[in-house]
Amino acid sequence: MLELIDQLLFLKETGTDVAIVTVTKTIGSTPRNPGAKMLVLKDGRVYGTIGGGSGEAAAKKEALRVLDTKTAKKYQLDLTNHAVAGEGMICGGEMEFFIDFLSCGDNDSRQVLLAYHASLERKETPLLVTITGIDDEKKQLLGRKMAFLPMNNEAGDLGAAEITDIARITAGQLRGIKEPMLFTLPTEAKQSGLKKLELLFEPGTQTPQILILGGGHIALPLVKMASILGYHTTVVDDRPSFANTTRFPEAERVICVVFEDFLKELKTDRNTFIVIVTRGHKHDLDCLREVINKPAAYRGMIGSKKKIKAIYTQLEAEGITAEQLKEVHAPIGLNIGAETPEEIALSILAEIVNVWRGGKSC
Repeated sequence: MLELIDQLLFLKETGTDVAIVTVTKTIGSTPRNPGAKMLVLKDGRVYGTIGGGSGEAAAKKEALRVLDTKTAKKYQLDLTNHAVAGEGMICGGEMEFFIDFLSCGDNDSRQVLLAYHASLERKETPLLVTITGIDDEKKQLLGRKMAFLPMNNEAGDLGAAEITDIARITAGQLRGIKEPMLFTLPTEAKQSGLKKLELLFEPGTQTPQILILGGGHIALPLVKMASILGYHTTVVDDRPSFANTTRFPEAERVICVVFEDFLKELKTDRNTFIVIVTRGHKHDLDCLREVINKPAAYRGMIGSKKKIKAIYTQLEAEGITAEQLKEVHAPIGLNIGAETPEEIALSILAEIVNVWRGGKSC
């Protein structure tokens, strides 16, 4: 999300109109879930993806029409039709898109997106709200945006007091959601004079921050694979020959420092994924001891069952509870029978994705 907003804001600065295609609803099997986005420009350039193939091509065609008419619209795609089936796609579901038009001169939307972007960069949890459906007599408000920020702060409004109030109340009820949600005006609320209102609430989602403790053989493919997914990685090792940007060109940060010294000052949050793959038992123990009480989305440690048991026994003797240790993924990675460093890295990243996306327990 951050990267697409970065691109969107850049395009607005360069005087480029943009159509934003957002998946708002899915039924059955589809290639992308609600919230997936792509940007479409008049010259045909595309940033992001909503699933590829002829389905994406159809949505792009509609987006180009939106750029011509300068009017936002909804678009529904049936993935069971012959055109898609003939391409070999077997999704068999339906997707609904909201295709928004953002003029380069739309400063109201720009200010909302800037505030939302800044909140995301601070690792907060803002809510972006967009009007995706409304009465015909108020259709000029279609696509209007506002952002609900921490500490009851707001950016922008939805163009009408009654609509903004509805969004404000709903945002309070939706705080903490992890996936985009569509709100439709309930029957009892239509006394406000509105016959139709649909709002898309999009929570601020963070890109996983993967902290890799140990710059050895597993870290190399893990950083490469994580970069393909767009995840941010930090590699820490106390050996200069293993902790340098030449070895890890795809890493966001590479730090050469004693593990304990770095971890004592480290600030983490629920977006931090900690991977302990140091070169030995002692360093693994020291690292786990330092991070066990820090907030994190994931803590994983490499090692045999014998080694892990020994480390756990030591930490329990130091006062770490069995409940805390149960939260550690050890041995690290999904059990896919991995043997090579590349396979082990794949199993680790698969486990991180599983935790990040709320997949099934494995």
